[in-house]
Amino acid sequence: MNQLFSLFLFFVLQTYFANAQHDILPKYLLDQEKSAMDQYLLNFMVSSDVITTPPDFSVRTMAEWEEIQALTIAWEGFNPILAEIVRHSVDQCKVIIACDNPNEVDNYLQANDIDTYNVEYLNVSTNSIWMRDYGQNTIYQNDVDSLYLVDWIYNRPRPQDDTFPESLAEYLNLDLYQTSANPYRLVATGGNFMSDGFGTAFSSDLIIDENDGSGPYNSVNYPDHSEQEIDDIMTDFMGIETYIKMPVLPYDAIHHIDMHMKLLDEETLLVAEYPEGMSDGPQIEENLQYILDNFTTKFGTPFKVIRIPSPPSTSGAYPGEQSFNPIDGYYRTYTNAVFVNKTVILPFYREEYDTIAQRIYEEALPGYNIVGIDCDDYPNNIISQSGAIHCITHSVGVNDPLLISYKKIKNTCPASDPVISFEAFIKHRSGIENAFFYYRPYGIDSFTSIEMQDQGNDMWTVDLQFDYNVAQIEYYVHAIANSGKEQYRPMTALEGGANIFTYDLDECDGTECVTLEASFCACDDYWAPVCGCDGLTYSNECFAACNNIFFWNEGACETGIDLIDANNLGDKKLLMAVDLMGRQIQSLQNQEIIILIFEDGTIKKLFFN
Repeated sequence: MNQLFSLFLFFVLQTYFANAQHDILPKYLLDQEKSAMDQYLLNFMVSSDVITTPPDFSVRTMAEWEEIQALTIAWEGFNPILAEIVRHSVDQCKVIIACDNPNEVDNYLQANDIDTYNVEYLNVSTNSIWMRDYGQNTIYQNDVDSLYLVDWIYNRPRPQDDTFPESLAEYLNLDLYQTSANPYRLVATGGNFMSDGFGTAFSSDLIIDENDGSGPYNSVNYPDHSEQEIDDIMTDFMGIETYIKMPVLPYDAIHHIDMHMKLLDEETLLVAEYPEGMSDGPQIEENLQYILDNFTTKFGTPFKVIRIPSPPSTSGAYPGEQSFNPIDGYYRTYTNAVFVNKTVILPFYREEYDTIAQRIYEEALPGYNIVGIDCDDYPNNIISQSGAIHCITHSVGVNDPLLISYKKIKNTCPASDPVISFEAFIKHRSGIENAFFYYRPYGIDSFTSIEMQDQGNDMWTVDLQFDYNVAQIEYYVHAIANSGKEQYRPMTALEGGANIFTYDLDECDGTECVTLEASFCACDDYWAPVCGCDGLTYSNECFAACNNIFFWNEGACETGIDLIDANNLGDKKLLMAVDLMGRQIQSLQNQEIIILIFEDGTIKKLFFN
């Protein structure tokens, strides 16, 4: 185990005792901790149980949506939130709880009607609840072979937290690589890191600030690295080849990327959204544009972006005191969610915003069990400590992952491109026995399977051609390893989570409307696009009572005036219109399903045939 000098331990404990009024250490650094950080780094001792040189084999960092064997949490306050995390995770994986009184924790869970059959207790002490920041990272040798853990130096002077990965590695009998010895010393935090599972990772510039020799608090004992040296350490220990870093947000004091951004898969970014010009919104927009302008997915395509509104306080305040936002609100965020195999757990704050967030997740991740846990009301007001669900959880990947990755099929016009060539990367340490592509027209009960062909180098392909024109096709991939292990992608395919693409003549050029502008109705700010077809211009109109919204059908280009009417809206006021990916719609071009989100949290779908 990692041992610190006795003198320094005394110093750190004195710091904590001096702040006894803080029952729970917040995610941010206390003032006393800022002054203690220099001594903490100076006296950091490396355990003989860890490996401090990089792996001598190729490694891959697991993505959060991959299959996991365990979720780890620390029983350090906010017990009702932790209990609900356990409740919604035990049917998906083991839950390993770090605590110094296992019987007490077990009794608490059972008293709250939580089945503990899949709960394991690691009898160790921790300083804080913020497991994501100091916990373990999963890597695999050769993509899918042996499982290892990686640990960075924690950016807080909290020694019991910092040694948790060592205790977990010993408990699970796994080797632990640690960036704790020169020339590989690296200070980092899990809340400021996300990976696509294939060598691309994202962080804020905090990773640079905390490894520049002086750190945020003018220390002299922080690691002193250039950005290239930081990139090299991440490559050597975690297989990160493309490390995307962005300016920190002005009002997010902890500068952790998981407070405003989340990868949902290899192609999709979920990004927080604020009202125009408000709070950290402008910097988020700049950072997002920087990503889109300079980087692509592993498939060489632009990232798909889903926007999710960030809720204000009940008084309407957002983070950061500004002339139009004079009260500094808590940093409420829905991106701070965690994958637990087929369940996604996200923080909840207020019903009218929570309902919107849940719907966006459900549309973006079909088939997943989307669960919200209150993080904003006493005694669960954890967001006031600058963190939420993702911040207090971490995961351990399975020992034998069956990895499936593919570029999703784009909407296709069969007249111009009748054959769809589909390929998938499929890999397991025992090899792959068979892989199948399953598909069905939307609304049909049964799937049809096609055997995929092994092209070598873990690539499997199939050519698809349909002899009919259907609006939508659902599909997924099923792979069977030589060992008998099976996997689906999406993981929730059998729970209604298949991918969908359009195979439709209407995708051909010349049949869809071209948006000329988007404007608001004169009454009640209802959204009303204006589109033109074949040189003609049509405009929507809203009822004087503002109780209905008219949308143009895509078929208007062929049939002239063809209005879709969202009837029976009553007194509801429209908040926004989004597509299936949760993106706010600015035109009806190529939209097949429009989701209307109202201020009371209700949802209405419009289908365009």
